[in-house]
Amino acid sequence: MFAVIKAGGKQYRVVAEDVIRIDRVAVEAGQVIEFGEVLLLGGDTPTVGIPTVAGAMVAGEVLQHTRGDKVIAFKKRRRKNSRRKRGFRHDFSMIRITEILTDGAKPQATPPARPKKEPKPKLEGEAAEAQAEKKAKKAAPKTAKPRAKADSKPAAKAKKK
Repeated sequence: MFAVIKAGGKQYRVVAEDVIRIDRVAVEAGQVIEFGEVLLLGGDTPTVGIPTVAGAMVAGEVLQHTRGDKVIAFKKRRRKNSRRKRGFRHDFSMIRITEILTDGAKPQATPPARPKKEPKPKLEGEAAEAQAEKKAKKAAPKTAKPRAKADSKPAAKAKKK
């Protein structure tokens, strides 16, 4: 099931476990945020809202607040000694969509616990030795290649009359 939500004047197509980047919201990281403006619910039987789907809601967890790349606005009037340089960085929030709710259901107050990744099993025997060799080879300093002699001159320039 997917949903189309409206957040910050923009529309996003989301499914559960999606991570989206929206305009900054005034919610702390780790908290649950609700999107009440669901414009469409998709799946086996799609539901189109007029303008929104009644009783539908999308819940997400705020992961972090970030800033975008710097955008520089540079204006110059030639021959007038007039220049202006301004920089701007847009504020964003990273949201993980946790659930898509219908029929007026309420989201969980705390974000669901995500399973942690299992650590890689430690290698033993020959495999461990091969991995250690690979790391040592990667960490070893590279040797410089010999350069050509600087005083060698082309034959055409050697004779000048």
